[in-house]
Amino acid sequence: MNILIVGAGQVGYFLCERLSLEGHEVTLVDRDQEHLNEAQDRLNVLGVLGNGASAETMEQAGIKEADIVMAVTDLDEVNILVCLLAREYGVGKRIARVKSIDYLSRGAVLSKDKLGIDLMINPDDAVADELANLAGRAGTFDVAEFVGGQIQFLGYRITEDSPLCDLTLKELGEIRGIYRFVVVAISRQGQTIIPRGDDTIQVGDSIFIFAHKEELPAIQYMLQIKEEKRRGSRKAFILGGGRIGLRVARNLEARQFNVRLVERDQERCEKLSAKLQKTMVIHAEGTDIRALLDEGIADADVVIAATDNDETNILCSLLCKRHGAHRTLCLVNRPEFLDLAPSLGVDACVSPRLSAASAILKFARRGNVISLATIEGSNSEVLEIEIKSTSQVLDTPLKDLSFPRGAIIGAIVHQNSYEIPDGESSLKVGDRVLVFALPEALAKVERFFE
Repeated sequence: MNILIVGAGQVGYFLCERLSLEGHEVTLVDRDQEHLNEAQDRLNVLGVLGNGASAETMEQAGIKEADIVMAVTDLDEVNILVCLLAREYGVGKRIARVKSIDYLSRGAVLSKDKLGIDLMINPDDAVADELANLAGRAGTFDVAEFVGGQIQFLGYRITEDSPLCDLTLKELGEIRGIYRFVVVAISRQGQTIIPRGDDTIQVGDSIFIFAHKEELPAIQYMLQIKEEKRRGSRKAFILGGGRIGLRVARNLEARQFNVRLVERDQERCEKLSAKLQKTMVIHAEGTDIRALLDEGIADADVVIAATDNDETNILCSLLCKRHGAHRTLCLVNRPEFLDLAPSLGVDACVSPRLSAASAILKFARRGNVISLATIEGSNSEVLEIEIKSTSQVLDTPLKDLSFPRGAIIGAIVHQNSYEIPDGESSLKVGDRVLVFALPEALAKVERFFE
């Protein structure tokens, strides 16, 4: 496909990297020559200097031949104008990154339909939901849900005291017969591998598994991961009362957490109190550890740092962890901090750029890809694919199919059941298949299921 991306920030760069690796023709438009030079030096993309809201610039970038236009600058109005231009030029798919509630709320005067935009993405909403999911899954640093939440994709870090440490995948397979899960990938020293039977799980690895939601308590028990047992509901602290913090608080309220939201601005505290039903809103700085200790941070089950400053989020997380908080989750925008924060002791980091990119990539895929999650640092993806009646792989044992190298099927969900597949498993019309794929296998996986 010919893909035109406007905006060379974090989201734009990530999309260029992912889509160019898949072999698409990608053109990047930005007003900053330095950002364009960086993208062109590192990626297989064409850079065009100029304003994406200018018809002259967009014609120079090849908008007349584009199949998809993705407008992901930091300015809502520019992104909307880019999509309006794309509509006039007859571009088939138009995607805009939009933060303002004025365009996203129900009944908005300028809705996406009226503006001719196929998909409006707000990274804040997606990242808030991911933080809330992580808060409810002890021991994980990555969580994604598929098939309406039935199948969970979970990331766990392997420490010295982990019961999986030094086990081969073959040995783990014998245990798997009891627990019904599958390890689909191991991340080790910056590399992601799809393990074979003789591969060993080592200290410092990050493993990724597929499991049905019903199996999670047994898996947590096997991994010796235990929720803190406290009287009453679990206690959560949220640092930062912006749009993300507010959405996380509402989500955790619905999950029966005892929520305390810390915000430094007095006026914002009053607005938050009016919008939340059960959450206690605290007027304080996130770095004021004395105030937080007075409010009970020492016995918090989870602390979520969601201010608009990466450094503040990391520092607050470390302070709270040092003073007794059980788990800390951190909102991080800058890619270089995503690997740094966990090495310092933060339990999990979530990136708005990944959340936005996942939603955009899902929309850009072919029709049989229902859902998608991206894996930070590896360019790998998890795909949920529906098997159509026209598929060439129906009713054939998997052992007889030439499945692409660099990918693995982690779970198959039938109409009334699910299975962790083996060589004898076969696919039926309407099945949902969960696939973990390295970047070089993504295009092949999509073609395999057509």
